[in-house]
Amino acid sequence: MTAGRIGLVAWHVFKESVRDRVLYAIGAFALLLVTASVVFSQLTAGQDLKIMKDFGLATIELAGALMSVFIGVGLVAREIDRRSIFALLAKPLPRWEFVVGKYLGLVLTITVNVWAMAAALYLALGYQWWVAPLGLRASWPAPALDLRLLIVLLMITLELALLTAVALFFSTFSSSGLISVVLTVGIFIAGLLSADLRGFNDIVDAPVLGSLVVAVGWIVPAFSSFDVKAQVVHGLPLGAGFLLHTIGYAVAYSVSAVGAAVLVFRSREFK
Repeated sequence: MTAGRIGLVAWHVFKESVRDRVLYAIGAFALLLVTASVVFSQLTAGQDLKIMKDFGLATIELAGALMSVFIGVGLVAREIDRRSIFALLAKPLPRWEFVVGKYLGLVLTITVNVWAMAAALYLALGYQWWVAPLGLRASWPAPALDLRLLIVLLMITLELALLTAVALFFSTFSSSGLISVVLTVGIFIAGLLSADLRGFNDIVDAPVLGSLVVAVGWIVPAFSSFDVKAQVVHGLPLGAGFLLHTIGYAVAYSVSAVGAAVLVFRSREFK
């Protein structure tokens, strides 16, 4: 069955990825930074909890982005370099199932790592709540173990799933890992600045250049839309409509990017 074959490919990617030394190095570094946020937060009196949350969430996002880029660009390119792609394609495995399985496997890997780091962050926040005086707890704009942090983590997970789809696309498009990394990182940075790019015409009087920049702002994935850390950390409200729209956007764009990767991979000839 199709689902079974895709599941096998995904599980193989997951097992291979969790053995990857790069993954362990990034994950260990991220956990270290999350734990270190407890110490760094003491540098600013009265803002310790905000610093811990901001620093911890930013670290999780950065670590996940590094995983998505450096592992994602090698999902297909690695099989081509190893020449193992011929053995895989000789099996009764359609190319689209191969690509989709690779994508889902890495998304599973990244999701597990993100939420493992999230558990470490919650432990650090729990410790901070335990040692904080009652008066200090009352001054916090949001609880230490704020369940709304789960919304931020969900947004980070969706952002990374979309970034993985972009990395996968370039992995099928280019045989050069370096080029794929550069293109993926470039798209990610442009996506983080997408809101500014869309308003470029408002600050620059250059119609042709402005129109080009605005077009880029609308084409690239709007990674900036997933950043809700400040609102949650400062206890500000988040509209349900915004969240649903962002989730739908992430799913639609990810499906489109994976679909484009499938089309490119299906058209490639391997020698």
